Amino acid sequence: MTSPIPCGRFAPSPTGLLHPGSLLAALGSWLLARHHGGLWRLRIEDVDPPRTVAGAAQSQLQALAAFGLDHDGEVLWQSGRGDAYQAALDVLLASGLAFVCHCSRSEVAANGGIHHRCVARQPRPDPAVRFRVPPGSVVQFEDGLRGLQTQDVHADVGDFVLRRADGCWAYQLAVVVDDAAQGVTEVVRGADLLDSTARQILLQQALGLAVPRYWHLPLLLDAPGHKLSKSLAALPVDSARPVPVLRQLWQLLGQAPAALEGIGEVHALLAAARRAFDPQRLPRSDILLPPGALSAPMLQNPPSPT
Repeated sequence: MTSPIPCGRFAPSPTGLLHPGSLLAALGSWLLARHHGGLWRLRIEDVDPPRTVAGAAQSQLQALAAFGLDHDGEVLWQSGRGDAYQAALDVLLASGLAFVCHCSRSEVAANGGIHHRCVARQPRPDPAVRFRVPPGSVVQFEDGLRGLQTQDVHADVGDFVLRRADGCWAYQLAVVVDDAAQGVTEVVRGADLLDSTARQILLQQALGLAVPRYWHLPLLLDAPGHKLSKSLAALPVDSARPVPVLRQLWQLLGQAPAALEGIGEVHALLAAARRAFDPQRLPRSDILLPPGALSAPMLQNPPSPT
């Protein structure tokens, strides 16, 4: 059987402008896919309307283009994928692997915060749908950067939501269906999503879908150890000068600075990066940045030193 063409993806949520942590994940994903001669897909994860910021998706796409991160095929928008998610949900409901749940958040919280059985006192007009996670649902997978990972999904997560009570599709179901639809074989993303992987593997197995390989890139942390998307990364990356930004991100990914020396044009720089990229040099742990490390030219309107 012929192996599938390697395929990576970048799937931002349109909740704001592209920040350094997101661009680091995008570049890492693009480099890994292109280094192996593979495809790279784009997906806008706008499945959560209450969190979607008007115009954010287009700004993100424009920024990616300015940084030369070209993608293959059309951009997939989750907001237009309801029929695909419903079809997957119907399969899970028919097999008994999913069930309608009338529990409220407060009722689940009052029972330890992890759903193992329904405790609703009365039916709700807008019930959620959950994935059934029986005892013994232990998932192991080999992360490309962080090694062997093990999670007891029953004990640590419990029955998780597939469709929310407000009618919105849950991230876990949408991402699994869309990765399969886009032919993704390598999921390269930030380490903040590492905890979601076991749930996604359970869903892939339940739906008879291929399980991609997972790589969880380091998070960028400020001096106190906070994730940058909660602090400095509220400021967008500066796409007006992409070359120095890409150089800085290249080094944060553990790559040799000399490989990009003397190159002042985006596409030439990325071509050199594609050739020189070494996955073995990727950092295995989060990156603690000293104060001022993400000043100009990385950020638009960086804060003044204090």
